Amino acid sequence: MKNRVESIDVLRGVTIIAMILVNNPGNWSHIYAPLRHADWHGYTPTDLIFPFFLFIVGVSISFAYNNKIGNFITYKKIFIRSLKLIGLGLFLGWFLPYFPFFKPFDQVRFPGVLQRIGIVFFVAAILNLHFNWKILTGIVITLLVGYFLWMGFVPLPNGDLPTFNRAPNNWANYIDVHVLKNHTWKKDYDPEGLLSTLPAIATTLIGVLIGKILLFQYHLKTIKLFIIGVFLLVFGYVWNLWFPINKAIWSSSFVLITAGWASILISILYFLIDKKGITFGTIFKYVGSNAILIFFMSGFIAKSFYLIKISEKTSIHSWLYKNIYTNFIYSDKLASFCYAITVVSFYCIISYVLYKKKIFIKV
Repeated sequence: MKNRVESIDVLRGVTIIAMILVNNPGNWSHIYAPLRHADWHGYTPTDLIFPFFLFIVGVSISFAYNNKIGNFITYKKIFIRSLKLIGLGLFLGWFLPYFPFFKPFDQVRFPGVLQRIGIVFFVAAILNLHFNWKILTGIVITLLVGYFLWMGFVPLPNGDLPTFNRAPNNWANYIDVHVLKNHTWKKDYDPEGLLSTLPAIATTLIGVLIGKILLFQYHLKTIKLFIIGVFLLVFGYVWNLWFPINKAIWSSSFVLITAGWASILISILYFLIDKKGITFGTIFKYVGSNAILIFFMSGFIAKSFYLIKISEKTSIHSWLYKNIYTNFIYSDKLASFCYAITVVSFYCIISYVLYKKKIFIKV
């Protein structure tokens, strides 16, 4: 892209670094509250991270497929990229860092972060090729309202009325348990499950629409993005009265609120970086340039550190955490946080080296 929107690259990097930070504490029992997910209803700063990334996926679709024609070659590229993302996600869930190198098939989790990115990217990219902003807006509204009606008013097969509570009378959880069976994150639900992927597509399409404003609006972009963000927040909080904010089931109110915060943040970053030329957040741009690679590496190495043993009861992770952090830092939460910061710093260095050597691995 000739005139690249630097703020998008920065925000992409911020979300990847935040993902790595919250996924790599030294001890999962000792985490500062903002770095935890909400137990069920409500949200924390951590709950904003993944929807922010899907939002950015949508913005990137607007730029990458601007003026592209919906032909066989374009469809093929979209399809292959989606399969790569889904395949990487399944590999992370299936792989073991020791013989026989793969879990028994009945223990593999099918959904996941990369799998969801692959699915929503495929759907949003195809829709973007064929429909203008008005129809895309209609699709977003249909998805969110339809999801609310399905989740809140359609009786379950056993005749029970649905609820938004965890289980068993929750449509998102019900479908995951009965279709995916034991291939889920928890026995009773999966935060990247089947039905909740529909509103996740809406999150990505809102990003597509924001991307179109960045592309085609020539005046007052910052103000428009900010106003849209506030508008989404207000409607999200109002909808919360009937459909609670909830990341686990990706409720419609959650979609609006997270997209609202993302729109406000991108309006601020766009104003400072792209309009005023203020240079900051360069390290985030480095990470964002190889976002999927860095995220995949972080998951692969973290899993290996947890599972590879250096003694009968000690993994690489536990040895590092105990000998480098807990022996010198007497606050459990601070030690856990410092471990996560070290992991983030490692991937920032990797990102810097890759960027300087002009190595960009796109999935």
